[in-house]
Amino acid sequence: MKRLWIIPKKAIRNSLLFLAFVSCIFLFCKPSELIDTVSAAVKKENPIYFVYTDENKISLSFDAAWGCEHTEDILNILKANEIKATFFLTNIWLEAYPEMAEKIAADGHEIAMHSVSHPHMNSLSKEEITREIEDNKALIISTTGYTPVLFRMPFGEYNNLVVTTVQELGYYPIQWSIDSLDWQENATASSIIQKVTEKLHSGAIILMHNNGSYTADALPNIITYAKEHNYQFVPIGDLIYSTPYNVDTQGGQSQD
Repeated sequence: MKRLWIIPKKAIRNSLLFLAFVSCIFLFCKPSELIDTVSAAVKKENPIYFVYTDENKISLSFDAAWGCEHTEDILNILKANEIKATFFLTNIWLEAYPEMAEKIAADGHEIAMHSVSHPHMNSLSKEEITREIEDNKALIISTTGYTPVLFRMPFGEYNNLVVTTVQELGYYPIQWSIDSLDWQENATASSIIQKVTEKLHSGAIILMHNNGSYTADALPNIITYAKEHNYQFVPIGDLIYSTPYNVDTQGGQSQD
């Protein structure tokens, strides 16, 4: 016996409407316009992972969301090597260690935003994203006197809404091109050094953490290696281009 397939009338109607819509696009749009329309619909907004530059400049960055036992050691190493870095601070950390935040600023380092509560930003509404950023900025200013313009997404998670909201607020969304993985439980000074030095490149943004167990131990060797290869350390704000700028699909920033 032959099996009869019964297709609901609603499904047929919806299919015909979709085909009619697609046909209209092809009939009335030029090929170039069609490509632009499709591209706009699927375009992914990227934060800045690294910078295209002919100069051997790189940036050290430290995220602060928990703990403070190793922060002073890191600051002492940076001072001894006359290096300015970028510290991304959460409100969680600022409220727990305001004196250390003041010391970071007093040492001349760049202070940047890292949210109020270190949430998964992809799960938030635009209003919630805005609060996480603006309330973070307000506490940084009141604690350190520094006005931040850079924002790094917690966990490195983002979507188009997160990136565009950061930009609409007038800030720079920052990611990284080299992850030291100093936060992992099995991290060692040697593994951190290797992760950073084997991938070092001009325009790199290096991710580290203020309270990684072996971050301070690894830092001197990383600095020595970079200097021997003629790299200059600058805060991220001095590495990136100001607006207008472009960010490609790899997260590379270039001047517009």
